[in-house]
Amino acid sequence: MVSHIPAPDEVEIVFQPYGARKKFPAGINLWEAAKALGVDISSLCAGKGTCGKCKVKLTKGLEGLSPPGQRELKHISEDEMKVNIRLACQAKVMKSAIVFVPERSRVGKQRLQTEGMEIAVEPNPLVKKIFVKVTPPTLHDMRADEDRLLEALKETHGLSNIKVDFEVVRTLPIVLRKGNWEVTVVLWKDEIRGVEPGNTTERCFGFASDIGTTKLAGFLMDLNTGKVISLAARMNPQIPLGEDVMSRITHAMMNGWEAAVELQKAVIGGLNEIIDECCEKAKVKVEEIYELNFVGNTAMQLLFLGVWPQYAALAPYPAVVRRGMDVHANKLGLKSHPNANTHFLPVIGGFVGADNVAVVLASNMLEADDMTLAIDIGTNTEIDLGNKNGILSDSCASGPAFEGMEVRFGMRASTGAIERISIDPDSLDIFYRTIGDEKPVGICGSALVDAPAEMFKSGIINTKGAFVPEFEKRTKRIRKGPQGWEYVVAWKDETNTDTDITVTQADVRELQKAKAAMHTGAEILMRRMNVKEDDIAHLVIAGAFGNYVDPENARILGMYPEIAMDRIKFVGNIAGTGSRMSLISEEMREYAEKISKTVKYLELAVDPDFQDEYMKSFYFPHANLDRYPVTTKLLQKLGRLP
Repeated sequence: MVSHIPAPDEVEIVFQPYGARKKFPAGINLWEAAKALGVDISSLCAGKGTCGKCKVKLTKGLEGLSPPGQRELKHISEDEMKVNIRLACQAKVMKSAIVFVPERSRVGKQRLQTEGMEIAVEPNPLVKKIFVKVTPPTLHDMRADEDRLLEALKETHGLSNIKVDFEVVRTLPIVLRKGNWEVTVVLWKDEIRGVEPGNTTERCFGFASDIGTTKLAGFLMDLNTGKVISLAARMNPQIPLGEDVMSRITHAMMNGWEAAVELQKAVIGGLNEIIDECCEKAKVKVEEIYELNFVGNTAMQLLFLGVWPQYAALAPYPAVVRRGMDVHANKLGLKSHPNANTHFLPVIGGFVGADNVAVVLASNMLEADDMTLAIDIGTNTEIDLGNKNGILSDSCASGPAFEGMEVRFGMRASTGAIERISIDPDSLDIFYRTIGDEKPVGICGSALVDAPAEMFKSGIINTKGAFVPEFEKRTKRIRKGPQGWEYVVAWKDETNTDTDITVTQADVRELQKAKAAMHTGAEILMRRMNVKEDDIAHLVIAGAFGNYVDPENARILGMYPEIAMDRIKFVGNIAGTGSRMSLISEEMREYAEKISKTVKYLELAVDPDFQDEYMKSFYFPHANLDRYPVTTKLLQKLGRLP
């Protein structure tokens, strides 16, 4: 049998990780081939080679590609060229090829992200359901109902020293007789929290959640299998009472206990909406949720539990309780089984809370030989550095600007938000994409990273973040506005607003503050642990916002140390992953306590190098360009640095 040999004018192109493949005429560019196959590759300039967003990696067939032209060379560094990175829209294929599409070149995911890494954990929840047959009473056996239930558990399952919750006792005689003395016991640790007629052991559910300053993410889980069966998300309903944790704590301090209760009721109300939605999707009754598990920063812990938060916001910023907290769900007003347990994971200290414990747990940093830097980007950014020999952690208020706060046209990631920006460095033409492909109404966090990075690469702003006035002569997009120099991203006739959407000098300053705080947090940890960039094997970027950021633009700005792109891993809502792991596993919950006691917290505000490093980090990418050799080479090639 003679195998088919493709004609000379026909090539097969395979796109990974999708596994999509097809034969095309020789000479087609990779972007056109990807479009024909429905492969997810980002391109803001519609394949003109000016945005630089469609980078792909050739794993086979490099010798059959057209040589890179000037347009392509503007966007690809020497290091990227060495590992076979090309622009899909510029690379023409003359031989069969296998192409890998990096995550940063894919269009994107849902905006109110709940997903994170899925890590296999053997289910061993603290809640267990046990079916038991109880001997009914007679005139010759008049033991109390509670005694005969406990005796049956001991005889058939070897369980002893079991306590019974008082709420269970109140209805126990009814349930036993309704079930004809065959019942299912809901056991939490060594305490009976429920007794149900008949055999309901297959219906055992729990709820895990990440309480973010901005977003709430919730997961309904089958405790028997450890699987997520539904999920939902909401914006945090506390936002109208304060955009960030400090303003919410201030709201409580200024208005007393009523305001603290108001904040608690707001977040509980949002969580109950998520629980209702998850239960409706999975056809589960809320009464079948027997345990709830939560993570969040230290301030969110206090506002969720209804603990007075004032002193956590004042130096020396102590946590009220470090250990994990258990409380009946009904005391908090959470929808669930009447006697369900609510657990909030332990915190580390200051503003490094249970969400950070969950990040360390899910990333397995404390067990690893390799050095890992983990950055959980949110309204508050937590940073961890370390391995099995120890972990040091700090926190910085970086997120408000990237959430759109204090930025004129800033907004959260919703329909109509500009989420990607690219500027042609020659023509200064701008290309952008909006969420939902709707007319723009503002700029969300991912594009608020793109904007200053693209303006810097194009020469519109300098290393200090200041506008270069001479560029006013080259494009109408640069002009003097009410707040000084500004760059027009979208003209008003393109938008769903009655005005031009711009990035102002004041906006750039706010973004510089945020990125400088993040870089400083990482740099100080590296100094205190005597770690250099080359020592870091993995840079883990966590958080929904971090998942959408263009890593190259983030590095050009200097948001984090210059670490090779192949060492960067985007893990999404890994705090939610840690919350799920510790819901379904008693061992993981115990491990969380170990993490809380082991990780050392560094307060940036009192570090002697903080102010100096913060000022150096204000520059793009940094005042000391030796710290960013790859970025410096790229900027020199673009003519932005000598």
